[in-house]
Amino acid sequence: MTDQEPPWIEVFRAEDKRVIQDASLVLLAVKVAHRVDMNATTSPWSLMVPPQEQARAHQELTAYWEENSKPPPAKTEVPTVDSGWLGVLGFLAVIWAVPALEGFSNASVVDAGVLHSEAVTQGQWWRAVTALTLHGGLEHILSNSLFGSLFGFFVARYLGSGVGWLTILGCATLANLLNAYVHPNEFRALGASTANFAALGLAPTLLWRKGAFREQDWRRNLAPIFAAVTMLVFTGFGSERVDVGGHLAGFAFGVIAGLQLSQVDFAAISVQRQQQSGILAVALVALCWILAL
Repeated sequence: MTDQEPPWIEVFRAEDKRVIQDASLVLLAVKVAHRVDMNATTSPWSLMVPPQEQARAHQELTAYWEENSKPPPAKTEVPTVDSGWLGVLGFLAVIWAVPALEGFSNASVVDAGVLHSEAVTQGQWWRAVTALTLHGGLEHILSNSLFGSLFGFFVARYLGSGVGWLTILGCATLANLLNAYVHPNEFRALGASTANFAALGLAPTLLWRKGAFREQDWRRNLAPIFAAVTMLVFTGFGSERVDVGGHLAGFAFGVIAGLQLSQVDFAAISVQRQQQSGILAVALVALCWILAL
């Protein structure tokens, strides 16, 4: 004579098959033995478990329903300040001004404005700015024009074209100064890529800190940061001629700026202040070139 197996116990029933399937997936994930039965006399679908699994099945299902009954965190709408295109046009005008007036191969202009570690450490700080407007050739400036316009566009949309590009310029200048001081005296670098990566670090960090992705789970919440880091890895590293230190420093200062400026209401900044900030950014570049030449 053998012991008869005790009958399975119903722990949940529902009219909707999808609801039962969701409950079944919960038990499957925690490895609770179960089956789904269809009962023609009452509710069509029943979730059955062995008697020894009844308590754990109830516990797991209750925890799942309680977790999913919580309302999602309120989404924070980060207002845009302007279209961002005015800042992009200003950026392109500035970095194309030098090659348009002097060409790429004017050695005296390059020597006067290139980021040169020894010169910077001896007091020629303006090279941290002028180097951002110099490029090694057409391919170099086209690449920086593309990525700078893309990354800077988003910064300008949420900070305003004037304040946004003034912030990018400040981050890139600090990054170039740091880059000059940590490299040996013969180190030289040029290009707007330091500013581009400052913008890449700034925009997603600012939006993340302002809660633009707060209604998502933690992985989706941090997705913009991961995307920015991925973009840095794929575009900021390359051949031996790539200034990796400048890219990393620019990105780092952009992230720091995003964290520090997240409490600012940029939408409250007047159009006049935005215009003044944009003029100040262009004037600083012009002043540095005057000092250089």
